[in-house]
Amino acid sequence: QVQLVESGGGLVQAGGSLRLSCAASVGTFDTYAMGWFRQAPGKEREFVSAISWSGGLIYYTDSVKGRFTISRDNAKNTAYLQMNSLKPEDTAVYYCASARSAGEVRVGAVKDWGQGTQVTVSL
Repeated sequence: QVQLVESGGGLVQAGGSLRLSCAASVGTFDTYAMGWFRQAPGKEREFVSAISWSGGLIYYTDSVKGRFTISRDNAKNTAYLQMNSLKPEDTAVYYCASARSAGEVRVGAVKDWGQGTQVTVSL
């Protein structure tokens, strides 16, 4: 089992930026695909982005394309989500996830979840 710990959430004004980090406690981090989901109040958890173990395959949901960038540093066992041009509708709890492939992350076939970090975007 992979333990995932998110950080970097907070309160930001619309148009601002945040970078989320997801630290994984596993020695084989570079064999896992990683991803990010979010859940807004009263809504279902939704896919945001995924990255393959090598970083060579990346997916984004349409609403964040051009604004969010997923990346990973396998030497640090950490995945990142750089969020720019934030909008109030990006407000949610953001969850880190791991899976066998980026494709599995994208369809929600997640192996492990983090505890979540709150992102709040104000007008």
